[in-house]
Parts: sequence; structure tokens; C-alpha cells
Amino acid sequence: MKLIRFGEAGQEKPGVIIDDKKYALPGFTEDYNEHFFETNGLERLAKYVADNKNSLTEVAGGTRLGAPVGRPSKIICIGLNYVDHAKETNAAIPAEPIVFFKATTTMVGPDDDLVIPKNSFKTDWEVELGVVIGKKATYIEEAEALDYVAGYCLINDYSERAFQIERGGQWVKGKSCDTFAPIGPFLATKDEIADVDNLRLWLKLNGKTMQDGNTSNLIFNVPFIVHYLSQFMTLLPGDIISTGTPAGVGLGQKPEPFYIKPGDVLELGIDGLGSSKQVAKAWSK
Repeated sequence: MKLIRFGEAGQEKPGVIIDDKKYALPGFTEDYNEHFFETNGLERLAKYVADNKNSLTEVAGGTRLGAPVGRPSKIICIGLNYVDHAKETNAAIPAEPIVFFKATTTMVGPDDDLVIPKNSFKTDWEVELGVVIGKKATYIEEAEALDYVAGYCLINDYSERAFQIERGGQWVKGKSCDTFAPIGPFLATKDEIADVDNLRLWLKLNGKTMQDGNTSNLIFNVPFIVHYLSQFMTLLPGDIISTGTPAGVGLGQKPEPFYIKPGDVLELGIDGLGSSKQVAKAWSK
């Protein structure tokens, strides 16, 4: 299945995509959140869709999409998880996954505007594969890790490089500004993706391709990441893992880095997980 949430920010309703059409679910009032995933919500949703397929109502064209998952307990990110990205930023290839968090208040819809933060001059882009956890995971083995995954989604892990690198402390400051995690357009359940280790992901800035990679080049793949994180923290249903970005970010541009300006248009996508588009605008009160 492909799960969507649609409507005004903060008032999103659940829906699905069937044959490339978006449908509302009249009578199905559950949000796609921790409780939904924890209590076998995907099974209930599949049964509801099967029983009501002929009476579902199509979502009106132009309706805003929200992030396909309700605000999770945490967004966990993996840094420098592609060799080419590590090299372009002059960083060592990590021996173990580099782990940091994004505040959940970063989450917005896939086509919502990017707000360049106050006092920012180095806002950067990062197309990434997102992994959504389907059930509580603590100290799990790598061989069983995918049993704990509900599905996958597209994420732009926006980063403010000065906040991240030049302001001391951990990366979270440069990762947690409002609008820094557009997610979606949809959550694809595992059965929708034949091989999560072979997905093309790309990003364009003002129509020019900046990133063009493949998840086959991940240093640490999805099963290992899920297993690894569960050794240090409990992963809860609905939690999102952002798995890292390939080369082509603004920080890595030669001969000089360059960053997002107001009016810039970012377009990105992943095979089987759709595409999104954000327009950058300056912060204002």
C-alpha cells in the first residue's frame, strides 16, 4: 500500500494511493502514528481498503499533502553513509554509523515551502531514503531487522552547515530548523519496494541535477542500521530513520561550496517512492 495524509497543516486526514490516484478513507479515522503501527494498523487499513474499494472518494486535485506519518517519537539520522559524500566533505569513512537526531518539529509536507532559517547563510540539501519503523525494536538481530520495518519514504534532510559545523556541539542544531524535513509524498509499505538496496535517488536545484546516487552504495544498509540503532535505543512504531545522502550537496561543491537562496526550487525523488518539490523562502516574523 501507499499511505498519504492530506489536508491543511495540523489537520491532515488519512488516505491511500491506488493506481496513482489519491483516495480519502471515509469512516477510517485513525492517524498514521505510533498507536496505528503498534496495533497492527496496516492490517486494519488493508482490510478497510479491500472492503470499501468501490466506495472510496478521490481526493480533490491540488489538495495539500502532509508528511505521510504523524509526528513520531524521534527522527534518527545517519551521517556520512555514502563513500562519495564522505569524500566530498573531506570526512573519514566511518567505521560505525554516525548517529544524530532531527527535531520532530522539522516535519512538513513534501511540497511545503522550505524556510531558510533566521541568520542562515549555509542552508544545504540532502536527498535521503527514510525508513519507518513498524513495531517496537530493542536489541534486535540484523537478520530479523526488516521484520520491524513498516515501509519507506522520501526525505530531504535539510542542513544549516554553519549551525551544524561552526557553532560548537552536536549536529542537531544544524538539522532541526523548522521545515528541514519534508517527507513524502507517501509511505510505501515494504511489499511495494522490490529491493531497497537498489534504489536511485536524485535531487535538482533550479532544474540542474546536483545529486544522483543509488542505495546500493550505502556504507551501512537498512537491515544493519535498524539492528545497530536498536542496540543503543528502543525504536518505537512510527519512528523515522533517515539513512544518509549521496554526493552532490552544496557543502561539497567545487571550487567553492554554495547554498540555497530565497526563490530556489528543490526537486527530488527516489525510485518507487515518488518525488517532492520545495521552494525556498527567507524567514520572516
